[in-house]
Amino acid sequence: MSLVSLVLIALAMSTDAFAAAIGKGAAMRKPHFFQALRIGILFGTIEAITPVIGWAVGSIAVAWIYDWDHWIAFALLLALGGRMIWEGAKTQDETTPPMDAADQSLLALALTAVATSIDAMAVGVGLAFVNVNIVEAALLIGLATMIMVTTGIMIGRFLGAVIGKKAEILGGFVLMGVGAMILYEHLSI
Repeated sequence: MSLVSLVLIALAMSTDAFAAAIGKGAAMRKPHFFQALRIGILFGTIEAITPVIGWAVGSIAVAWIYDWDHWIAFALLLALGGRMIWEGAKTQDETTPPMDAADQSLLALALTAVATSIDAMAVGVGLAFVNVNIVEAALLIGLATMIMVTTGIMIGRFLGAVIGKKAEILGGFVLMGVGAMILYEHLSI
């Protein structure tokens, strides 16, 4: 898998965390850079760990399904991309009051980070099937998430939830495109 594909996956994986960060930034009162960076590091770390877990599970299974690995990677990325587009297109219930991120504990932030990184675990499974350097992939995913979350919190109070949903939809299309590229690369060999 090329570095460009890994960077695209890393950016796509960070879009749901970016969307959540914009919401958190919108709920915080004038977030300081170091508050945003602390949350970004937390999200980035968790987002870097989850694909490694998925990759470990996928590596165990790869010997049994080697002939179908590119189809599985394609299906996983297609499904995850579709889910991200679906989630990004849904309207938020306006009767639910926004959460005040400034009052959330580290545990609450960590749980939010885990919730936004579940898809990275599934991507890790898919990456095991295409024989990728998981350390490089995980570091790129974690770094992209840290940058996107930190940025999202800082601009969240200005942009609100409008751009967050669009970023998640774009990330879904990117994941689907990467899945199609993987399938194309394997079928054209």
